[in-house]
Amino acid sequence: MVEHARMHAKHRGHEAMHAEMVLILIATLVVAQLLLVQWKQRHPRSYNMVTLFQMWVVPLYFTVKLHWWRFLVIWILFSAVTAFVTFRATRKPLVQTTPRLVYKWFLLIYKISYATGIVGYMAVMFTLFGLNLLFKIKPEDAMDFGISLLFYGLYYGVLERDFAEMCADYMASTIGFYSESGMPTKHLSDSVCAVCGQQIFVDVSEEGIIENTYRLSCNHVFHEFCIRGWCIVGKKQTCPYCKEKVDLKRMFSNPWERPHVMYGQLLDWLRYLVAWQPVIIGLVQGINYILGLE
Repeated sequence: MVEHARMHAKHRGHEAMHAEMVLILIATLVVAQLLLVQWKQRHPRSYNMVTLFQMWVVPLYFTVKLHWWRFLVIWILFSAVTAFVTFRATRKPLVQTTPRLVYKWFLLIYKISYATGIVGYMAVMFTLFGLNLLFKIKPEDAMDFGISLLFYGLYYGVLERDFAEMCADYMASTIGFYSESGMPTKHLSDSVCAVCGQQIFVDVSEEGIIENTYRLSCNHVFHEFCIRGWCIVGKKQTCPYCKEKVDLKRMFSNPWERPHVMYGQLLDWLRYLVAWQPVIIGLVQGINYILGLE
């Protein structure tokens, strides 16, 4: 009885303190979300650069701290190749083979991350329905495998899309047929691809040996790999030259190649979770510390 009374005396007032901490957490989340939305709308370039940097660096801290060496090895390999590709994409003058190199690399990572995420999701669902028992796999092992694959697919899916979008803007601006605002600095010929700036040798009506030629509804023509990279990987849904809306359903008849809206929203949510959530939680902890709330 005495111990019970001491316990009550020790924790007296903690309910009010916990309520204050919850209110601080909710208020900080709301204010931070509003500020991030305003920043993204008013200064999208700086917002995307800072978010990309945090997406790239924040997991590295937890990887080293928690000894996730497999993730660290994959992160180092991805970072090394992506850094080389990004370096090539930002050089002036732009080497003729660079746009193809950039889009092929990021399209490869996009397909791998997409497939990895799907396999991870299927593994999680199989575990929830108990199908792992058919293969004599422990539920915890099967769930860990599925969640790990799902995270790998989504995380590298976010990174490659953000890096690809940045590289696409740099390359297109350097080539001169694309400008984020205003008119392009060069006039586009009918036989030139506005994404890579190279000649188009295969007619739209012909079947190419390596790749075909695409004509958009605005009548501008592009190499198949270039326009696929521009739309799927670079997250652009307008013509690289005149900015007319691209009919993605007509251009990508295979449903697996279409940039799904829900998949893009999921990647945006993961981007916020990885890049900004640790910052917001750290800010909340700092406020609690300053106010003496523990």
